Amino acid sequence: MKIYAIIPARGGSKGVPGKNVKDLQGKPLIAWTIEAAKKVPEISRVIVNTDDEEIARAARAHGAEVFKRPKTLAQDLTLDLPVFEHHLRALSAKKELPDIVVDLRATAPLRRTERIAEGIALLKELGRNKTDSVRAVSKASKHPYKMWRLSGKYIEPFLSKKQTGMNEPYNVARQLLPEVYQNNGCVNVFWSDTILKKKSMTGDKIAGFVMEDWESINIDTHTDFIIAEELMKKHKKKFI
Repeated sequence: MKIYAIIPARGGSKGVPGKNVKDLQGKPLIAWTIEAAKKVPEISRVIVNTDDEEIARAARAHGAEVFKRPKTLAQDLTLDLPVFEHHLRALSAKKELPDIVVDLRATAPLRRTERIAEGIALLKELGRNKTDSVRAVSKASKHPYKMWRLSGKYIEPFLSKKQTGMNEPYNVARQLLPEVYQNNGCVNVFWSDTILKKKSMTGDKIAGFVMEDWESINIDTHTDFIIAEELMKKHKKKFI
């Protein structure tokens, strides 16, 4: 069974310019993801999908292959699906289509090798008939039962009583609310057919596994970089 890791990393970040190659603990940000993926025995190829030459150079320097995507697929509002469709069609044309794709974001540097392996193992264990994809999740930082929408000068619960089954859940202690998880963007694993045949990044049957809060951080801002650096120092032994 062929398993490839694909790391989508476009240039042109607005929040943190040059984010994917910005230094984090002595390495470009993207290097942490490349090196974690390369340590997974089941993954035969680690490919960085990018439109940016600086990212491409950093990727090659740390042992990844590079697939250059067109600028039309590297815009601010470009969705993931067309990027992966384009890449997998190119691999298919060369008869190099993998059975499984591991989608890893360079912005999640605290996600380690064993977590990637966990996602792959779960997809293989369940098989094609029982799941289309696997996603890593973490406990939601904000509970949706306590969220609001603005209506003029007033606020209204974002979720209705019909949806929550509760009176005023926004006034209830968090410990009494049902557990809720959020996609953390650290590990997404799927069959190539989920992309090419179902035209979806997830399909209909989505399995999941839980990661801890500290390892689920995604870098979008300069503050996130500071937090990631401190967490990496705190958990240094896990990154040796």
